[in-house]
Amino acid sequence: MRVLITGISGFVGSALAGYLLSDSFNQPVEIHGTVHRADGRIQEMRDRLCLHKGDLRNSSWADQVVRSVKPQYVFHLAAWSDVRASWDQPWAAYELNISCQLNLLEAMRRHTPDARVLVVASSEVYGLIRPDDLPVDEETPLRPNSPYGISKVAQDLMAQQYWFNYGLATVRVRSFNHIGPGQSDSFVASAFARQISEIEGGLLAPVLKVGNLEAERDYTDVRDMVRAYWLALQHGEAGGVYNVGAGSAVPVQALLDILLGLSSVPISVEQDPERLRPSDAPRIVCNPERFYRTTNWVPAISLRESLTDVLRYWRGRTGALSPGG
Repeated sequence: MRVLITGISGFVGSALAGYLLSDSFNQPVEIHGTVHRADGRIQEMRDRLCLHKGDLRNSSWADQVVRSVKPQYVFHLAAWSDVRASWDQPWAAYELNISCQLNLLEAMRRHTPDARVLVVASSEVYGLIRPDDLPVDEETPLRPNSPYGISKVAQDLMAQQYWFNYGLATVRVRSFNHIGPGQSDSFVASAFARQISEIEGGLLAPVLKVGNLEAERDYTDVRDMVRAYWLALQHGEAGGVYNVGAGSAVPVQALLDILLGLSSVPISVEQDPERLRPSDAPRIVCNPERFYRTTNWVPAISLRESLTDVLRYWRGRTGALSPGG
């Protein structure tokens, strides 16, 4: 079984590669991955991966990779993922998310028309979610309210168009917030955990900077999310779209409270205006019933377990000792 993971060295791509190579997956698999820049997250499994270094914005290179690998399954995870930063660099978000996918799908159309491809959109495609939209299902209107959200709508509809026009077996997932060890500190849980670990290590003053703590989001551990991605590509309807999330909303304040409770030192909290988004829906919660019915997937990792692992990851990165360590 040949699998191609674009963006394999990213947060989600590396978690997916780890899952496919784990004992719990228990199927023989040949994993190819595209790498654009850093590959630190996949160092420990490099000898079990076939890596292709380059830029998917280069259509000739994308064509060459697909033609040489001829994958049966493709997970398209290479993307711009920072919602807040997309306000400052909208063109970068558009270019990366649209051109990379276009080049990949064109190459697949030419060389692997029978392969299945997972295109990962985001809950940000729903954008301005109203109270009467909740919980958000796949029929909720798309009202993207950030450059990132607009770019993910383009990815979503492009995948549908390639199914309509060329019969390319695209499966679309609109994933809600996911967290876990290895995530960039541009995301809220990881930002909190990094600050806590640096405070514990004496690298920062004991003041944690935060943005909007009242926003409620639907969180899933990345290790559960990549398992969902595999099931989506195996069992999802070609051309279909699925919301993937836990089905419950948690305030950002709750994440902070759990992490502060895990800290080994007292920490005060201070709001930082730079961490606030220009536009932010107050509450987002997923209706994952369509996906649950299709795959029987349910999340297995609790929020507390996930946050504990995030903090442990940052303690290891900063050199701070865990409590009792």
